[in-house]
Amino acid sequence: MLKKSRLKAALGVAFGALLVFSAGAAHATDLVVSAAASLTNAFKELAQSFEQQHPGVKVITNFGASDILMQQIVRGAPADVFASADQTAMDKAVSEKAVTAASRKNFAANQIVLIVPHDAKRLPATLNDLTRPDYKRIALGNPASVPFGRYTRTALEQAGLWSQIQAKGVMAENVRTSLDYVARGEVDAGFVFATDAAVMPEKVKVAIRIPSETPATYPIAVTTGTQQKELAEQFLAYVLSPTGQGVLARYGFLKP
Repeated sequence: MLKKSRLKAALGVAFGALLVFSAGAAHATDLVVSAAASLTNAFKELAQSFEQQHPGVKVITNFGASDILMQQIVRGAPADVFASADQTAMDKAVSEKAVTAASRKNFAANQIVLIVPHDAKRLPATLNDLTRPDYKRIALGNPASVPFGRYTRTALEQAGLWSQIQAKGVMAENVRTSLDYVARGEVDAGFVFATDAAVMPEKVKVAIRIPSETPATYPIAVTTGTQQKELAEQFLAYVLSPTGQGVLARYGFLKP
């Protein structure tokens, strides 16, 4: 009898603990933020600090090429906030009614740079140097699917070099893939955002900062399918706040 009593007591404690755990889980609120790959480091920190200010909230980040993320949201993938690396992807999101146009705000800016492996013996001085035979493989983004690819194509077209460089192109699915190609020495050079180059200073070095007539501005918006509209708006406000802008600045992002 004593053993049975102890067993019942133990089961009661375990069941009570399960109820407490379940209640806690039920009260947890997930906020899904889909953001451009170049925002990975900055948005991970922003997510953590936002959680600290909002007990019970868990920010789930989803990083990738802006166009791919936009398509995921259009097709019904869960997301409360969408942050794009260019206006084109956000324009598509607005036209597909995947985000609330009125919530759209520019929150950061960036610059395209040409990088080479850190142990490269010499640096290209101009974009025209990439046409030399010793530059055989160059990491690019597909202009049809990634913002950094569109910015790169615009810059190379302005220099009259797009077709020549494209012929040597190794297409990367997003900007972090391009960074990895260069860091691992799988290509002779590659194009990335300046903030991405800063992530691996021991593995890559910046050869050229690319001037562009089209500013690389980043927009953010609340999705139309969110079930956490107020919380999503608070996250947007946090990104745009002095604190949020300070975090972005530490990762090399510029004012929009």
